Amino acid sequence: MYLPASLKSKHPSGTKTFAFPDIHLIFLQFFFAASVSISFRMEGRKWEDLSKDILVNVLGRVGMESLLLDVPFVCKSWYKASREPQCWEHLIFPTIIKPYCGFKCSENICGEPESSDWGFIERLAMTYQEKLSVTAFVKFIVNRSCGNATIIELPGDCTKEALEYVANECPRLKSLAMGSYNESINGIIVKFISKWKNLEMLKVGKYHLKEILQQIGLHCNNLIWLSSPYTYIGKEEASALVSSLSELKYLDLHEGEFEKEALVMILQGCKQLVHLDISKSFGFNDDDAEILELASQIPAFMCEGSKVISVIEPSSLHDCRLDHELFCNKLKRYDCVYDLNYDFE
Repeated sequence: MYLPASLKSKHPSGTKTFAFPDIHLIFLQFFFAASVSISFRMEGRKWEDLSKDILVNVLGRVGMESLLLDVPFVCKSWYKASREPQCWEHLIFPTIIKPYCGFKCSENICGEPESSDWGFIERLAMTYQEKLSVTAFVKFIVNRSCGNATIIELPGDCTKEALEYVANECPRLKSLAMGSYNESINGIIVKFISKWKNLEMLKVGKYHLKEILQQIGLHCNNLIWLSSPYTYIGKEEASALVSSLSELKYLDLHEGEFEKEALVMILQGCKQLVHLDISKSFGFNDDDAEILELASQIPAFMCEGSKVISVIEPSSLHDCRLDHELFCNKLKRYDCVYDLNYDFE
């Protein structure tokens, strides 16, 4: 699919031309056609002269990649609209910002087929080359919002400095998602929770969950959605969850490692749950009668693929996996050939 010639225009500075990625092209063609149609009905008004409020409303939905690397190069009115803080209320960063040595954009960090992020990652690498800094890029994007950001999904290689900047500059935040394996920022988020009084949705990594839950209970009265996949859930974590978030409605702990008693505590204590995902987890069987009975009142309950590991104690497996992940983190590699997801049956 090709970009219409009428949409191939120069940057306001007159230095470059860009073609839009296919994922947004259909939208832009539709928007262009609708704009032209409107212009005929508006007695000669040009489509470039559409109300800035309309442009901002639409451009705020196209995503970070197009808003940063495509939209500003269409025309002057789109360039100006793209700088409005209202366009930057939802900041969904790519999976990573600065690829490590040997990174292949054709595969993600798990070796799976290409996702929509990799094109953005490659374009960032080509645009900024060695000057690309994770901390500087996050700060740059956050500054565009002028404190108006309400939804942020941080990159997996987010730094401590970048997270602290988000905490200080985004007081209106309602939804925050962080990478599951970035221990450095998961370790310091505890001291920033108090800054996000309006937080309703939170995805955190697998580390320091108990401490995070305690801070949420003190400062985030509106939280109704929590995701922490791949996490070890013992009695201490379950107790913190029940005491801090008894009104929680949506909980995602898929592929976790559970003590069965801890899971029972959660099912008995979180009475408001309407969604619980504990699928593909260790520590209980997906056909456990007691678990299924306790979860019978939850409209959306998922436990498929969960099983008890009889050969290795859950606590030992947890310690083994933690040591493995810390080793991989030191190497700064996400594609370690040693896989601990054994099938013990």
